[in-house]
Amino acid sequence: MNEDLERPEAANAKASFGFADVAGETKQGLVNEVFAKVARRYDLMNDLMSGGLHRLWKSELLAWLAPPKSAVSYALLDVAGGTGDVAFRFLEEAKGASAVICDISAEMIEVGRARGEKEAGRLSFVRGNAEALPFAKASFDAYTIAFGMRNLTHFEAALAEAFRVLKPGGRFLCLEFSSVEVPVLDRLYDAYSFGAIPILGGLVTGDSASYRYLVESIRRFPDQKTFMGLIENAGFERARYRNLTGGIAAIHSAWRL
Repeated sequence: MNEDLERPEAANAKASFGFADVAGETKQGLVNEVFAKVARRYDLMNDLMSGGLHRLWKSELLAWLAPPKSAVSYALLDVAGGTGDVAFRFLEEAKGASAVICDISAEMIEVGRARGEKEAGRLSFVRGNAEALPFAKASFDAYTIAFGMRNLTHFEAALAEAFRVLKPGGRFLCLEFSSVEVPVLDRLYDAYSFGAIPILGGLVTGDSASYRYLVESIRRFPDQKTFMGLIENAGFERARYRNLTGGIAAIHSAWRL
């Protein structure tokens, strides 16, 4: 592990790693180990776990962003986007734009680079920590993070960094698993998540423990309104959210004005 990508924290600070509470300074390393193990089957598992729904959710994310079709100076930062799903879709829609994928996982970036060779002129990959981004202030027109926020140690630090690197008028969008708000669906979703997903992860990747963590991390993530409050506290304005599939996932949108 590259220690300069770790964010130093007080020794007694706590963070959640699934349902377990761990020392804050150890969480990032534990998360890195999870994604190192699952990187090569990550996209396949997303398709299997969600029945392909994650593709529709990402399309909704890009539709809400509505990037300009031909603005050559428009730049996207896609954080924790290692395998490139969101960035590739963005570049397909915004023909004149550019994108940077920033991910702390070298293994996820390796998979993304292999997939994105044809976009080499418009897409770059940077290994970095979402809580201490290696970019100058006001560098990007848009910031996206899809299914990565809940794996961070300190949401407030990541949101502050998102605000810092966005230009005035820049857009923040976060797609993340959230709190189901439809009766009955919540119980069915719990049964599927804890019963089927770790088993599926074990069969496909040989690592059921990593997928047990990923399911548990969803339950520890703030609900829609609580997370919207964190976004507003970071300085963003016009914060809103949209539930997807009854709240299984949600997109939060805000502006750096």
